[in-house]
Amino acid sequence: MPAKKTETHKIDVQTECTPTDAKTAGPDDFKSLGAATIAHTTPVWVIATYDKTGRADAMTAAWAGIANSTPASVFVAIRPGRYTYENILERREFTVCIPSEEYATHADYFGIESGRETDKFEAAGLTPVRAGKVNAPYVAEFPMYLSCKLKDRMNLGSHFVIIGEIIDVRVQEKMLDSDGKIDLKKLKPLVYAPDSMKYFGVGDEIGQAFKIGKEFKKQKGDGEQK
Repeated sequence: MPAKKTETHKIDVQTECTPTDAKTAGPDDFKSLGAATIAHTTPVWVIATYDKTGRADAMTAAWAGIANSTPASVFVAIRPGRYTYENILERREFTVCIPSEEYATHADYFGIESGRETDKFEAAGLTPVRAGKVNAPYVAEFPMYLSCKLKDRMNLGSHFVIIGEIIDVRVQEKMLDSDGKIDLKKLKPLVYAPDSMKYFGVGDEIGQAFKIGKEFKKQKGDGEQK
């Protein structure tokens, strides 16, 4: 089945803009790094699929994130030469597996080896298990995974952006707090720094989202963030 054609819109770019509150920054305030793929930080996701023979494969992706709320969707950018890209088009289902810090070496391996000729699960000593809601494997040792169905794809140049609808999210119960929410201190997900090409862990909690910013918000009757 061919992928749905993505609707595009022409955007008129304004070449010059002088805000009324514009302030001139000093020459040493910022340094240009050019048009680079640097946005700190990115996730470390392992995208798991079955190939056309039914063999489990996985690759690590960093250009990825949540794409939409309703329906719940993810995006992941994959080079068309990658075996995972072929598998997603063939099977139209995949999982997003979240490795914890202790599996940084395994996650890195999944990103630097091709699955065309190599069984990466066997080489890494990890276990592929078929997900319940989609025809795709997940990494049994990783604490969390999302089951996804291919909804769309878009060619941006070096990469295709894959849009997947989230069918289910599953997490090991020991990763939950007393309220049933994921505890990041237990999950210990990896993040990636694109410019230094290094992996990091998640730091301390800073504050409650949609709450701490109300300090600067004008009071409204319902108190809802607009």
